[in-house]
Amino acid sequence: MLTRRGFAAVAGCAICSIAGFGATEAFAQGAAATTANGVTRKILSRTDGPAAGYETIIMDVTLDAGATVGRHTHPGIESTYVMEGEIELPIEGQSTKTAKAGDAFQVPPNTPHAGGKPSSSKTRLMVNYIVEKGKPLASPA
Repeated sequence: MLTRRGFAAVAGCAICSIAGFGATEAFAQGAAATTANGVTRKILSRTDGPAAGYETIIMDVTLDAGATVGRHTHPGIESTYVMEGEIELPIEGQSTKTAKAGDAFQVPPNTPHAGGKPSSSKTRLMVNYIVEKGKPLASPA
């Protein structure tokens, strides 16, 4: 049976090795930010794993005031931390919520969602995707 101490040790080692990989990938990529319809996306890290057939993508996303995000899905889980501003979250199967700076939320795999009504100020998100490798990151829903 795995104890809390044992789990913490295993998790700590995994985090250290992932962080090392992530830093290497981020430097290797040097990806430029892309902007469309008031939404700027910059991939900070893209690595294989955590399991065969998946990849982990960490992205810095900025939504200009008034920008809207169309309804879409991802082929894996989205975990997001709101760094600045706020965003309305219409996620299929859940009541619509508003996430503000300091809040975090997750969107289950293949679940339609969108940015909701446009914010009156700039919103900045740190997004972590764990998605099936080789599939489009987002598809219209």
